[in-house]
Amino acid sequence: MQNQILIVDDNPTNTKVLFNCLKSAGYRILIAQSGESALEKLEIASPDLILLDVMMPGINGFETCQCLKSSPVTQNIPVIFMTALSDTEEKLQGFSVGAVDYITKPFHQEEVLARVSTHLQLRNLTKELQVLNQELEQRVIERTSELTKALEKLQKSQLQLIQGEKMSSLGNLIAGVAHEINNPISFISGNVNQTKLAVKDIVDCLRLYQEELFNPSEKIQTKIAEVDLEYLIEDLPKMIDSMEIGCDRIREISTSLRTFSRSDTSNTVLANIHEGIDSTLMILQHRLKADETRPAIQVVKDYGDIPKIECYLGQLNQVFMNIIANAIDSFDDINKKRKYLEIELSPNIITITTEIILDQEQQKVKLLIIKIQDNGSGMSENIKNRVFDHLYTTKNIGQGTGLGLSISKQIIEDKHQGKIKVESELGKGSKFIIILPISLSIN
Repeated sequence: MQNQILIVDDNPTNTKVLFNCLKSAGYRILIAQSGESALEKLEIASPDLILLDVMMPGINGFETCQCLKSSPVTQNIPVIFMTALSDTEEKLQGFSVGAVDYITKPFHQEEVLARVSTHLQLRNLTKELQVLNQELEQRVIERTSELTKALEKLQKSQLQLIQGEKMSSLGNLIAGVAHEINNPISFISGNVNQTKLAVKDIVDCLRLYQEELFNPSEKIQTKIAEVDLEYLIEDLPKMIDSMEIGCDRIREISTSLRTFSRSDTSNTVLANIHEGIDSTLMILQHRLKADETRPAIQVVKDYGDIPKIECYLGQLNQVFMNIIANAIDSFDDINKKRKYLEIELSPNIITITTEIILDQEQQKVKLLIIKIQDNGSGMSENIKNRVFDHLYTTKNIGQGTGLGLSISKQIIEDKHQGKIKVESELGKGSKFIIILPISLSIN
């Protein structure tokens, strides 16, 4: 596409010389004989460059340039002044009102074409960078929207399954979604890397052009500073880097999902219990974070130096899920009667502690102790005595099945030869204590 140039000069001879010179070089030409006429033409036309005479009747070139730079429609169009004046102060005045260069009269065709070509190339490169930036932003918005929808779908599915306590189905669902998340993330990550290379090539070309520009003047450097080209070149890679960080974060989430949904239901494994707890907290992050009704629920992790233990980690993750989800439900109930500021002053806290102790009976066998404590509403003595009973629930109809803690008890005591108990007092929160052997002796 041909670049369009607007010539603003009240001298017909000058106009004719410039017209013939630029027309023969392949440019499209618009002509205005005064500053007022130029401003009128710019209401319907958008040239890529303006050649502006300084001395004109009516408003002069400086005043015309000020008008151009004050309008958001025309402020980015480069302006080259045409003048017979050689006074440095006059030139400084031109630069101060927004000009990018000067062409002296009488005109030398080679000089005119060189200066026009230089500034049009800079103008075109700037436009290309702006377009690229907009395309990158649009890609980020589109991909982020897709991932957000996928994660929202996952969170809704998780919440439904947690409330229904159908934990056997949750593992398969999360594993499948984690796999599906990896596909678009790999695609986005690959495109980001290619985009980074493409942007680098463009910047390298611009740098090379700057290096090999014939006698680059201080004027050009001043203009580069005015348009903040260096900031644009510096900031664009940072934007791409931030996209890479986002991809890495989603990969971490996917890893947590896979850890949580381990399918070790029939065979024991040596596992890091802390990884299982952390993956469970990641799954429940959407319920822990702040919303418009309350601040975030604080999670305090007091992890001890523990070894890997022999266990069915996927099933233990279900136990952690049931207990922590119940604590969150308890907070939700009591927060209905509390104001936001009141909750901030006395925040909701879940404390998770792990440690190793000796079996008091055998003295040599180490046991793993996991304590999950909340400062929620607590339980009455009657509820505490029945909390592990099959089908017993204190929740409203449709909100609980009474299976979560009874299944948890079965997993701890039957599958892992351990113990689970609860300490609680009404109004003072609850503490679940899980005791597991380091190794299992299953016949």
